[in-house]
Amino acid sequence: MRELDAGVITQAVQRLCIQANTRLPQDVKDTIAAARRAEDWSVAQDILDKIIENYSIGGDTPICQDTGMACVFLEIGQDVHINGPLTEAVNEGVRRGYTEGYLRKSVVRDPLDRVNTGDNTPAMVYTELVPGEQVKITVAPKGFGSENMSRIAMLKPSDGLDGVKQFILETVELAGPNPCPPIVVGVGIGGTFDKCALLAKRALLREMGTHNGSPFYARLEQELLEKINALGIGPQGFGGRTTALAVQIETMPTHIAGLPCAVNINCHVARHVSEVL
Repeated sequence: MRELDAGVITQAVQRLCIQANTRLPQDVKDTIAAARRAEDWSVAQDILDKIIENYSIGGDTPICQDTGMACVFLEIGQDVHINGPLTEAVNEGVRRGYTEGYLRKSVVRDPLDRVNTGDNTPAMVYTELVPGEQVKITVAPKGFGSENMSRIAMLKPSDGLDGVKQFILETVELAGPNPCPPIVVGVGIGGTFDKCALLAKRALLREMGTHNGSPFYARLEQELLEKINALGIGPQGFGGRTTALAVQIETMPTHIAGLPCAVNINCHVARHVSEVL
């Protein structure tokens, strides 16, 4: 049994909060650059050029003014014993990272009284037990311009594949320019109401350019990407062929009477960074 002090987790989360908000992952950069090369609408080309310029010259400045709600994914080895309260350790890391990095504090203590907590806590913490004696931490700040455009539907099995496609396309079309396209579309299919939404959010963590391991769902990802880009919303909603950078689908078993489908939209600033302790 490996012993891991909770303070080590705090320090890692602190680093990752700053890194995620100031450094765009290389796979995201490569996908945006490829979209720019394929774009033939002059206005869209200009916007994509500005996006590339923004993340190229930012340095230690946050990529976006909305530094998001801190979503922290923990894959915890079953042979690890964490010395200290885990959730408190994560929140302390967020508190320190958002203070040290001069990152905008965007969390309110209650959804109706709207009083800011002042330190961007609490984080949204997702834990998963895995084999081994390591802890993998992924910090994915989630801005709400895109989060607000996300939807979930409890479809009927009779809705089938066509119903799933229609719901995904309808969600993107309703979102329009609001989530700062080009977007990344995370899709969860299956599970329960809550698990389906988590699948969609986890789908956003996948490296761009990779596909679902099932050939069927890999083809569906490509088909939906083409149909979404044919909507013509384009970068920042000004038209063009680049409405989405990727569609990423994750699935799991579900009940015989259900067909849950969730769409979690992310803007082009698809921030996430991981560290293994």
